[in-house]
Amino acid sequence: MQEEIVIIGAGQAGSQLAHSLRQGGFEGPLRLIGDEPHPPYQRPPLSKKYLSGDVGAEGLWLRPPAFFETNKIDHIPNTKVVAIDRAAKRLDLANGDTLSYAKLVLATGTNARSLPLAGADKKGVATLRSIADVDVIREGMKTSSNIAIIGAGYIGLEVAAVAKALGKSVSVIEAQDRPMKRVVSEAVSDYFAKLHRDNGIDLRLETGVEGLEGGDTVTGVRLKDGELVPAELVLIAVGAEPNDHLAGEAGLEVDNGVLVDGSGQTSDPDIYAVGDCTRFYSNRYQRSVRMESVQNAIDQAKAAAQSLLGEEVDYDPLPWFWSDQYDIKLQIAGLSEGYDDTVVVGSPEDHKFYVAYLSEGKLIAVDSINFPRSHMMARRVIGEIWREGLLPDA
Repeated sequence: MQEEIVIIGAGQAGSQLAHSLRQGGFEGPLRLIGDEPHPPYQRPPLSKKYLSGDVGAEGLWLRPPAFFETNKIDHIPNTKVVAIDRAAKRLDLANGDTLSYAKLVLATGTNARSLPLAGADKKGVATLRSIADVDVIREGMKTSSNIAIIGAGYIGLEVAAVAKALGKSVSVIEAQDRPMKRVVSEAVSDYFAKLHRDNGIDLRLETGVEGLEGGDTVTGVRLKDGELVPAELVLIAVGAEPNDHLAGEAGLEVDNGVLVDGSGQTSDPDIYAVGDCTRFYSNRYQRSVRMESVQNAIDQAKAAAQSLLGEEVDYDPLPWFWSDQYDIKLQIAGLSEGYDDTVVVGSPEDHKFYVAYLSEGKLIAVDSINFPRSHMMARRVIGEIWREGLLPDA
């Protein structure tokens, strides 16, 4: 009889791992532990279609509940793991129970990063990571005319677009000098800054926040310069941090993510990790990377399943991401960090263009705005020397 595999984390990566193990012929006991009451679900639509009400919770589910029963995957919801005893191969649960494992997989994802702001505990202040978070934000939007978003990354800008479409007055407050600065070039930042301002967003760049005002309920955001931005609902959207504390407390190697090799194995041969919570070395980019994306969650989970089934595997993906804001789709292929030159093809004024990122003449990433053909081609040719015709003309 095959030994039991336990997966902590019932999100995209954990669900995919369980599925891939069964597809690959694993017939032993398989448990999938999640700390939410829902079946495994998609997170990208949370800040878009679920927030807007275009889809309900069931529309987010990755697979119907019957899938887990049919495939003999013991999905255990509403359960939090508080400690890993590696010597005893045992998990301690928040309800006092324990659970043994032969092989363990951490698919614990990320948490929304918080800010040490005065007033951050007031009613009406939210972060966005789960269905429950969005339910709170949706309720808040019903009674709020003014919404303030701290952070102009993907999540902040996506929520801004939805809130504006619902007729709200929206302010986006960003400490950096341009939106999405960490992941896109100046040309792409400038395009999205103009897009949001043209849609009526009060976008404030290079603006610091002093604290949140109000009694029990928030009434506004106090800026560093003393100005008060009125808001009955405040979203803190300043990125995410990996849920690697369980691993660290158990003595596994962590560094802003659980460190894994190309098979997903941690510093303990009986423990693997997959998805947003991991960090691994990429030969493609010659550095350690941590990726927060659906693509990475799925593909790394498939690779770890292969390894658990006894196959040789060395995971080194070409990452890709996307963001929907208004009727604009941003698609990113590759990682642009370290670029020394860019090539802009197409017209931002026509809302259709792409930016190719080069490093020493080699194509390392492409941002495509309403230009799916360039995105799909980029995923095939990244890593090649830039030349005319490598990607499509405008």
